[in-house]
Amino acid sequence: MFTGLVEEVGRIHQIERKGRSLLLTITAKRVLEDAKIGDSIAVSGVCLTVTKCFDDRFTVDVVPETVDRSTLKRLQPGSRVNLERAMRADGRFGGHIVAGHVDTVAQIRQIQPDENARIVTIQAESDTMRYIVEKGSIAVDGISLTVMDVSNEAFRVSLIPHTAGESTAQDFMIGQSVNLEVDILGKYVERLLSGQKGEAQSGLTFAKLQQYGY
Repeated sequence: MFTGLVEEVGRIHQIERKGRSLLLTITAKRVLEDAKIGDSIAVSGVCLTVTKCFDDRFTVDVVPETVDRSTLKRLQPGSRVNLERAMRADGRFGGHIVAGHVDTVAQIRQIQPDENARIVTIQAESDTMRYIVEKGSIAVDGISLTVMDVSNEAFRVSLIPHTAGESTAQDFMIGQSVNLEVDILGKYVERLLSGQKGEAQSGLTFAKLQQYGY
């Protein structure tokens, strides 16, 4: 589990392509301070497991499902990536709940300056847009951001200078693809309300919520 607060920006040192899978070696510093084999590190929003660990780099395997569902397939040696270690149980929860499981790849459609901020418009598929709400949380390439507003096909986020400076958000360009992970709480609520196809309803329905004043 992660929080979406990027700890550092690493660089892709080496990429080995094995059929549809990848073996990535990433240079880093801060996330390696206490890293060991088997630890989870989010790489631009994708939860990956450390398989080798050195003083200045680490290696992770990327399975075909993850390659297909994320922007990791577009990486090249030298590419910058956001890095975050898994959240400590005794740490501050400064962002929001981020699982490191990418829901979709979306596209940046517009970037506008707004005094000391940058307003970024991101377009996503309708299946993803239904989980995105105004003033809710969204993880973009592993960065926890607050949704400014939402339309039918896109949403906007505002980047403060600190967030841009401490992540790959400073590199965002129009037309760029980014990893999106929506707030997992919305998906759980939808699942509970809808029930399983072919199975009994969960018992929690909109009608029942209205009956009890919600």
